[in-house]
Amino acid sequence: MENSALTLWNEIMELMKAIDLDVRKNVAGNSSAGVRARKGLRTLKAKAAALTKLTVENDKARRAEKTVSE
Repeated sequence: MENSALTLWNEIMELMKAIDLDVRKNVAGNSSAGVRARKGLRTLKAKAAALTKLTVENDKARRAEKTVSE
C-alpha cells in the first residue's frame, strides 16, 4: 500500500517538472506549451485526488489493524 503511494507521489513530481517547463515556455511565447501546461494541471489535479484517497485508505487500514491487534 505504502509503495503505491510513493509510486504515485513520484509520478506527481515528474508531472510537476513537465508542467514547470511548459509554463516557462508559455511565458516565453509558446502557446502550444500553454495547452500542454493546462492539460498537465488537470492531470495533476486528478493524481493529487487519487493520492489523497489512497493515503486516507492506508491510514484507515493501519488503524483497523492496530485495533484488531490490541
